[in-house]
Amino acid sequence: MQSPLFVNTEVQSDDLYALQNPYLLRVKLDGNRDCLARKGAMVAYQGLIEFDGEYQSPGQRGARYRTGEGLDLMRCSGQGTVYLANLAQHIHIVEVDQDGLTVDSAYVLALDSGLHWEVIAVDSQFGVSGTGAYNLNISGRGKVALMTSGAPLLLPVTPEKYVSADADAVVAWSTSLRVQMQAQTSSSGVFRRRGNTGEGWELQFLGQGYALVQPSELMPPQNAQLGQGLAAQYGLGGQGAHGQNQGNIFTNG
Repeated sequence: MQSPLFVNTEVQSDDLYALQNPYLLRVKLDGNRDCLARKGAMVAYQGLIEFDGEYQSPGQRGARYRTGEGLDLMRCSGQGTVYLANLAQHIHIVEVDQDGLTVDSAYVLALDSGLHWEVIAVDSQFGVSGTGAYNLNISGRGKVALMTSGAPLLLPVTPEKYVSADADAVVAWSTSLRVQMQAQTSSSGVFRRRGNTGEGWELQFLGQGYALVQPSELMPPQNAQLGQGLAAQYGLGGQGAHGQNQGNIFTNG
């Protein structure tokens, strides 16, 4: 048999994570370490691989209930190779170190089982912490495979050069950065989307680190309805800045 398809053969590598192409991730398991992958992300595998639904601790279930943020994972273990993908999105391998990584759970394809994550709320100068503002803070040492819609842009942030980005286009950022969520320059603009520009919430990054932005924006609603009614969308009530969770942190530890 002959076909141009034969150029798309497996890319050999001893690394735990290796890209086969921009849209397909190969995970090599040796029986000593497991991989946590997005549920349903397996497209093929070779060898003796087991797939188990990852147990969610009470802390994880509580975080998902209160914020809508969390990880639906399966544990991949055994000896062999697993191929992961999700809707032909671009895949990027990130090494997490002592600085940590903050990311929206929607963009996580896989991560090392030894990494720790907790749900945190983005700060807001207007006291709003319910407008799609909950994210995952991943810490420890290991690798995370992120997904983006299209090829992303990695923006350096320095004390002399801060970065502002559309909240619907931001994928991840260095945990060391200070983040503010803002609408317009005046507080009167908080309770309405900008009718004349079409732009809504922005994230402003300050400090030293990086922000990852994709060339695609999620359209409203922004997974913001945490409770009942319109109030939840603006962070009011139990999930708001003055709600029951004053620390704005939900952990799986």
